[in-house]
Order: sequence, then C-alpha cells, then structure tokens
Amino acid sequence: MEYTDTDPVLLFDGVCNLCNRFVTEVLTRDHQGVIRYAALQSEAGQELLEKAGFKDFSMDTVVLIEGNKKYLKSDVALRIFRHLGGGWSYLYYLSVIPKFIRDTIYDLIARNRYRWFGKKDTCMLPRAEWESRFL
Repeated sequence: MEYTDTDPVLLFDGVCNLCNRFVTEVLTRDHQGVIRYAALQSEAGQELLEKAGFKDFSMDTVVLIEGNKKYLKSDVALRIFRHLGGGWSYLYYLSVIPKFIRDTIYDLIARNRYRWFGKKDTCMLPRAEWESRFL
C-alpha cells in the first residue's frame, strides 16, 4: 500500500510495551488498513513530527496526523476508535468527557508506562503482513 499525505498516521513510542500493545491491537482491528504507523524514534517519525511543526518533541504522548490536523493524548485514541468502525466507533462518544479529565488520566498512565508495562531496548518490528503499513 502506498502512503498519501491524507492517510492517518499514528506516531508512537516504539520502545514502550504499552504503546506497542496498543498499536498491535489497532493493526488487528483496522481491517481496511486505513492507518499508517511510525515509531516516534524512527527517521520517518521524526520527519513527520518536524513537518507537523513539533520541535523538541518529548516521547510522552502518541500523535495522530490526519492531513493538516494533529491530535495528541486522549484525542488520538478517540480518533483511532472512530477509524476502526463497527462497534469500536461507539467509543468515540467518550469524547463527551471533558478533555482535561481525559488528558489527566492519559498523563498519569504516560508518566508511569515504563514502570507499569515495561520497555524494550529497540523499537518494535512489525509482522511481515503489516510491514507495508509502517513508514
């Protein structure tokens, strides 16, 4: 599959076990193959961050880039659920919870993700059937 600038791209911490688990879950449920992926640490990830206007970006959040729109923290998960369709799209309605509450919970998990879920020494390598979806 070819990547276009309009495809949603999920940028994630490639060494975080929780982040890798989330990406794996999304990959298995994104039957249309709509979403593209890149580790924040990768060259492609760094290029996309720079192009999106993020300078000196810390690795404490996932980023979703959709065309010229950028989403961070809890908004990323909600947008991803919407893209997955089916029953998953109903989780998008969690957006009625005020953002400051969602992001406070997100920040708590993000600060403790390595302690609670562990960390790899290197970024995840996608399965062969998923390689075309990674940038």
